[in-house]
Amino acid sequence: MHTRDLSDHSPYVPGRGDEEVARELGIDPAELITLSSNENPHGASPDAVEAIREGAESISVYPKSSHADLIAALAEEWGLADEQVWLSAGADGSIDYLSRAMLEPDDRILIPDPGFAYYGMSARYHHGEVATYDLDPADDFEQTAESILDAYAGERMIYVTSPHNPSGSVMDLSEVRLLAEATAEETLVVVDEAYGEFAETPSAVELFEERDDVAVLRTFSKAYGLAGLRVGYALVPENWADAYARVNTPFAASELACRAALAALADDEHVERSIESARWGREYVREHVDAPTVESAGNFVLIEVGDAESVTEALQHEGIIVRDCTSFGLPEHVRVTTGTREETRAAVEAINDVLARLEPGVSA
Repeated sequence: MHTRDLSDHSPYVPGRGDEEVARELGIDPAELITLSSNENPHGASPDAVEAIREGAESISVYPKSSHADLIAALAEEWGLADEQVWLSAGADGSIDYLSRAMLEPDDRILIPDPGFAYYGMSARYHHGEVATYDLDPADDFEQTAESILDAYAGERMIYVTSPHNPSGSVMDLSEVRLLAEATAEETLVVVDEAYGEFAETPSAVELFEERDDVAVLRTFSKAYGLAGLRVGYALVPENWADAYARVNTPFAASELACRAALAALADDEHVERSIESARWGREYVREHVDAPTVESAGNFVLIEVGDAESVTEALQHEGIIVRDCTSFGLPEHVRVTTGTREETRAAVEAINDVLARLEPGVSA
């Protein structure tokens, strides 16, 4: 008895957590600053935490009303019909829903390289094929319609990540529009805006008034600080929104996740604080770190350090966990999440100290 052939699937490699590293180093996790997974350093809204406490006794019941309530709140937030909100367990759940809704066997998708591994994984799970377009470090991972169209060959779906992970670059709305206009009628452009709250560019949802071939991904994991609850959603054009009922996982988001997300959505002050903190942090890193960086619109900064593995390992011994970007195909780069002001300053100081000690290519 064997599984089907999964050799084309590249496992998703998450950022290392404090407990994992603490066990390895034999220290208390509290001694570590974890800036490896783009989590919100301010945590979740206190209102979301309270909603979980208040809802704890209801976990024996399927999340019927809370699921509907969260969809309705998100629809109101974006000025869309309820049917245009596809709620899911994390944004990756929405990626699966789009794969189910759009892909026939052997259909191809076009994804960025480097980029989020799950785009391709989901397509392959659904018997699709994957092609890539390159984002060039030499051009600060610039995203344009022209560069994507150079690689386009009629794929059924194109993924755009804006802000892009791990670089933080954005694709202007005008470029998304050009891309959608230049591709075939049956090509869906999916704009992943997981970090959209931190950017100053408008959402691609604005294109819904004029197009039915653009979808948007969003999440509560980043600016809202609910990464541990796995709540995400897709926003889709109205004329094919009813496909959700045919492709979704029943009650994909749990009762507590829905209640917490509703509370987080209503706490504008917490979200604004998180956004302001991230914008301060990414500018601080770029201004003070002694290495080349990429301008970022996310809650992280990509830094060229020469030998990412050595620098990452050395930083762990300094109590700082960052993301080695070798799994993205960028072995000379690390990605640093913006922390609190104190954490961000400490991380920059440690990075500069490590870079001063290590020569390029020398193991820690």
